[in-house]
Formats: sequence, structure tokens, C-alpha cells
Amino acid sequence: MVTLALAALGAYLLATHTGHVLLALPYLLLLACPLMHLFMHRGHGHDARHDG
Repeated sequence: MVTLALAALGAYLLATHTGHVLLALPYLLLLACPLMHLFMHRGHGHDARHDG
């Protein structure tokens, strides 16, 4: 449900405020890098158990 609401909000912003969205796009991409590193760094095998 939240994903659908975010998609609708994104479509509305893109349709009505295209210029503002395009101006903010580089900053949103730069913000996505540290957020992806923060939230997606769990799957690299850095857990407490060690085999061996």
C-alpha cells in the first residue's frame, strides 16, 4: 500500500513539477548512494559466526 502511494506521489510530482524534479535529481542520486550502503551492507557475510 505504501509503495502504491509513493508511486502515485512520484507520478504527480513528475507531471506537475517536472522542472523541480529534474533539478533535484542529481542530489537524490547522491543521497541514494550512502543510503544504499547503509541499508544493503548486511548481505556481505559480516556476521558473528565463523566457520572453521
